Amino acid sequence: MAIDETALQALIDKDAIRELVLLYSRAIDRQDIALLRDLYTEDATDSHGDSFDGPAPEYCDFIERAFPYMPYSGHHVCNHLIAVDGDEASGEVYALAYHLIPGREGSSEEDFMAVRYVDNYRRSPDGRWRFAKRVVTYDFKLRRPFEGGGLLGLAERDPSYAVCTQKLFARGVRG
Repeated sequence: MAIDETALQALIDKDAIRELVLLYSRAIDRQDIALLRDLYTEDATDSHGDSFDGPAPEYCDFIERAFPYMPYSGHHVCNHLIAVDGDEASGEVYALAYHLIPGREGSSEEDFMAVRYVDNYRRSPDGRWRFAKRVVTYDFKLRRPFEGGGLLGLAERDPSYAVCTQKLFARGVRG
């Protein structure tokens, strides 16, 4: 049986794009701004509903300024449909996003959203897939008081850095 090189390349590309999406979640949730910046093309844009709409470098600056006010963030990727066409691709990612944010009078609030990321991806000259355009829809939003606990605020001391020692899990730009 002959191997269909085009189909094989499409599978390889789709896997790389899925990893890109997972790295986005890791960058936000581990507060790794260097990694986040590495995930976009130089001319990328990011539209996050009513919170941000503009060039990706400015989005990264916006997120970096938010980190001190977000002791917990969890982005959980669900469905991910991808269409690849050469060095360009599109995708729709369903995700659940949890954030712990400041509330009134020193309290904390749980910010929960069901979102869809509607993406354009592009293979960069270094061979890596990156976001060229990201549009976020908020299909469902819920905000309520938070009185829980956990490993809040451990982005840099997260045990995954000591346990998962491969380059993929290291802080900063992809190795």
